[in-house]
Formats: sequence, C-alpha cells, structure tokens
Amino acid sequence: MKPIAVVTTLGSRAEAETLARTLVERRLAACAQISEITSLYRWKGAVQQEPELRLLLKTTDALYPAVEQAIRELHSYELPAIHAFALEHVFPAYAAWIEENVG
Repeated sequence: MKPIAVVTTLGSRAEAETLARTLVERRLAACAQISEITSLYRWKGAVQQEPELRLLLKTTDALYPAVEQAIRELHSYELPAIHAFALEHVFPAYAAWIEENVG
C-alpha cells in the first residue's frame, strides 16, 4: 500500500464538498481537504484567472484508477485537472489509518 494524494480543482464550494463527501463515503478517499485558491491558466487561446477550490484527497495508489473515474463522472468541468503525488515519509500510524479507511 502506497499512500497518495489526488488533487483536482472545482468552481464552487458546493461542488467541492459534494465530490469530497461522495469519495469519502464510497471509501475511495480516507480524507478530503478543500482550500480556496486563485488559478491562472490558458484555456481556448486566452489566459483566464478564476477563484477555485482545490480538493486534495488522501487515498492509495491502488485506488487511483477508481478515484480518477469517479472524479471524471462527477466533475462539471469539460477538462478537470486530476493528478496525484506519492506521500513520502508518512507517519506509519497515519498511513495505516488511510489504508483502513479506503477500499
């Protein structure tokens, strides 16, 4: 079991909270954190700047495909950002808690 964090961004707090709750309830994520951010990006030839919510989901690498699929199904964006990174040097008891609360 390798703990990972999956990140996506959403346009509203309601959508972020719904997605977070759904993934935790489905046991695809042990924990979800929502933070307010400002995003600058190029979209369809123009630079955009928008307030967004970053959703960080703590899960395992084995569950990444299911997490990605759930985000793709539930997300309102045409092209949602979905990426993950490994959690290195994790407190063993916390890593065990993640594993116990997913799957």
